[in-house]
Amino acid sequence: EVQLQASGGGLVQAGGSLRLSCAASGFTFDDYAIGWFRQAPGKERVAVSCFSRSGGSAYYLDSVKGRFTISSDNAKNTVDLQMNSLEPEDTAVYYCAASSVGICESYLMDYWGKGTLVTVSS
Repeated sequence: EVQLQASGGGLVQAGGSLRLSCAASGFTFDDYAIGWFRQAPGKERVAVSCFSRSGGSAYYLDSVKGRFTISSDNAKNTVDLQMNSLEPEDTAVYYCAASSVGICESYLMDYWGKGTLVTVSS
């Protein structure tokens, strides 16, 4: 059974930090693109940061570059998102997701974890 279990959301003041963690099981971690998406109220779900299957540099949404860092531990099948200098605009439900196609686009993701809410107060 495929599972993506996300944790680490919460309420933080602007300028603060949170670390999200996603534990994956039930599929071969290295064969998938895996990363984080977010969906703010009334907005579409977008990729925040992701490792593609082809390797290379991680993808970051422009608005989070320099503030967020994605990391993975292939031995533990985990992918984390360190979020620093958080802004109210970062408030959203964050989802961990994996794609067998190897690219992080919402419509290409095969598996989604339950979202974790991040709320940044001003």
